[in-house]
Amino acid sequence: MTVHASRKPVNVRTKSPPLRFGVLGCADIAWKRTLPALRRLSGVKLVAVASRDRAKAKRFCAEFGGVPVTGYAELLEMPEVDAVYVALPAALHHPWALRALEAGKHVMVEKPLATRLGQTRELVEQALDRGLWLTENFSFLHHPLHARVRSLLDGGAVGEPLVFASAFGIPPRSGDDIRYRADLGGGALLDVGTYPLRAAQAFLDAELDLLGSVLRIDRERQIDLGGSALLCSADGVSVELTFSFQSSYRSTYAMWGTEGRLTVERGFSLPGDMTARIRVERQGRAEEIAVPPCDQFAAAIRAFAGAVRDQEDFKAHSRDLLRQAELVEAISGRAHRVTVSPLAAADPRNSGG
Repeated sequence: MTVHASRKPVNVRTKSPPLRFGVLGCADIAWKRTLPALRRLSGVKLVAVASRDRAKAKRFCAEFGGVPVTGYAELLEMPEVDAVYVALPAALHHPWALRALEAGKHVMVEKPLATRLGQTRELVEQALDRGLWLTENFSFLHHPLHARVRSLLDGGAVGEPLVFASAFGIPPRSGDDIRYRADLGGGALLDVGTYPLRAAQAFLDAELDLLGSVLRIDRERQIDLGGSALLCSADGVSVELTFSFQSSYRSTYAMWGTEGRLTVERGFSLPGDMTARIRVERQGRAEEIAVPPCDQFAAAIRAFAGAVRDQEDFKAHSRDLLRQAELVEAISGRAHRVTVSPLAAADPRNSGG
């Protein structure tokens, strides 16, 4: 498996008709990152925003354009919508992505693509049958930082890889955050846990097998507040993953090899104006490599629109979607579960990211 950003970035051709987006849901991620990025791009156009609360849809459209729509089904009936961006709680990703595919729309879904492996299979089968493009929005993969990392690893920066380690943790949020609701697909594994796992697959070409996992379960909410997993590649590279809703902010990965160590301290949620940095240590010498700022959300939208426009091979991409879902389900299904005290209230001084 390769890092998407290692390809030459796909530019959306302005001379072609724009890819017309409809948005399902008024999530913070759409307001703060996705729609500002979409607004800045040529070759794509926001047509409509749907919410169960019309006032929310109107607020989004006043800021970013398009027409407000009350209810998700009505947006899917709009012939002027080519592609749908699903920014709903995790438990609603599968039903509405499925309905969008059935309506003939290409679909970009915030992670996780679905909460169960069987649901992911159903979505992939629908996309394949209908000749549509479907993707899980791991926007970090489209930042040139990770292509640079891949180039360094391929060039022998650490020698033969031995251990890949990655962690993503965030401080507690307010108690009513949807991430804490079991009925909406909450939990750390399906949220922050998916990033280190996807990164491991991007940098290790061999298939990964799960050796063991641990989940910490909130006694009251019955969601996992964090955990860890140990995996291994066929050629013996160990993969150590950690994720948490209870920690100070951390977003990192590292590759340790026979001749050195490569570390990225800000791997998954880089702001568009932040310079990324890679630290390479070899036999007592350390080098820091700067990678210019990039709006990874804009890059992800460009890649999605380019895949639709150029009719790229979805079958190859579908294997990545399925393997991610298989490993997430294995980590959850085989985990040693430890019941812990309920998540403490958010501390406003402990902000991250």
